[in-house]
Amino acid sequence: RLISAGATKVYAILTHGIFSGPAISRINNAPFEAVVVTNTIPQEEKMKHCPKIQVIDISMILAEAIRRTHNGESVSYLFSHVPL
Repeated sequence: RLISAGATKVYAILTHGIFSGPAISRINNAPFEAVVVTNTIPQEEKMKHCPKIQVIDISMILAEAIRRTHNGESVSYLFSHVPL
């Protein structure tokens, strides 16, 4: 519906890419430019069958959140200062 409403590109942004059942064929047949997920779940096998899947590595931000929690520091600081 977004394309018919005038969108030129549609992206799906997901935290955890749990692609079960017919998800891959549905994504392949959908008008998504890309489906972007974090690396909280391995996606290598799914990516072989769906070139639209792109993975963002969030290991640095998770490590920093754990470090800050362990040291009693502010985790909310990360909302405006994302480590890359």
